[in-house]
Amino acid sequence: MPALPPGQALSRLASVPVIRLATVSATGQPHVVVTTFAAGEGRIFTAVDHKPKTTRDLRRLQNIRENPRVALLADHYEEAWENLWWIRADGQAQILTDAADMAGPIQLLADRYWQYRENRPEGPVIAITVQRWSGWSWAEPVSIT
Repeated sequence: MPALPPGQALSRLASVPVIRLATVSATGQPHVVVTTFAAGEGRIFTAVDHKPKTTRDLRRLQNIRENPRVALLADHYEEAWENLWWIRADGQAQILTDAADMAGPIQLLADRYWQYRENRPEGPVIAITVQRWSGWSWAEPVSIT
């Protein structure tokens, strides 16, 4: 069976409500968080939002400043294993702090999540440019190069 094209990989990724964002510190310490996201403008975006946090200088932001390489993971699980799949996007992250640069991504997030329409994220925004897609599906191979 043919590999899943990047457009279809992005479509599967966009079909889930949240993704896992993996970052790594300069010393190699991994860090994975579940996060909301939106895709558009050729990138994937996530933002620091209003949910309670101990600091606004989140570990993921610190890690991206030290090492901009990140991975995103989306998956689908159910007891009927023939419906299982996962998609991973490896890329370069950039931290956006300028209001004009954040406006479009925050609008994409507000379009996707009603909670952000009521209380827009203040940022910063993480913008990820995907460089490599990979994945797996029970029903069809999705190894993407």
